[in-house]
Amino acid sequence: MNLHEYQGKDILLNNNVPIQRGKVASSVNEAVSVANQIQKFNRGFFIIKAQVHAGGRGKGGGIKLAKNISEVKEVSNKILGMRLITPQTSSKGKLVRKVLIAEDVYYPGESETKEFYISILLDRSTSRNIIIYSSEGGMDIEQVSDESPHLIFKEFIDPKLGILPFQLRNIAFNLGLVGDAFKEMTLFIKNLYKAYVNSDASLFEINPVLKTSDDKIIAVDCKVSIDDNSIFRQK
Repeated sequence: MNLHEYQGKDILLNNNVPIQRGKVASSVNEAVSVANQIQKFNRGFFIIKAQVHAGGRGKGGGIKLAKNISEVKEVSNKILGMRLITPQTSSKGKLVRKVLIAEDVYYPGESETKEFYISILLDRSTSRNIIIYSSEGGMDIEQVSDESPHLIFKEFIDPKLGILPFQLRNIAFNLGLVGDAFKEMTLFIKNLYKAYVNSDASLFEINPVLKTSDDKIIAVDCKVSIDDNSIFRQK
């Protein structure tokens, strides 16, 4: 069963995985109300995201920036009710019934922001979970595989032992992180794997994972699929 972004982020947050904070809205008035709440801790603009089961939302006009509350109202009005066509939908597109109003996490700071790709899924050939990750976040992983296969890394997890400390360090090291960002990434991966197991997921895809300008590691977007056989024990 595929989840919407806001539902997947609820799972992450419940397992102590830092996320781009936001709240879902199903009407323009509700979107404005949410934006007013977010403004209390938001450092910059607002991000409006269509909630549909399809990747490539930004390419189809389903992810927009709003610079103030007035623009939140204007952008939400355009996205809600539209038929969003992406590379992963049919020519008819998908009707947008909800939008996620999220904080801006690309704020300026002491260091540059950096985007990563991280996914967890079952590798049936080895009967192990596998973490696939790359320093080239924000891109389609298929494109990275074709153009820069050396930038894709894999970590196989023993089902009996779970993810081990040296594997967490391997991932942070291969992503080129140091200092606080290195420590934050090891904790991020540890909790992300816990969330994957606890939710009986068949796929977690976080693209991008962001290193912020103050060295925090957060999930900006997420794609979550739950194993259909486990639905009876998952709310």
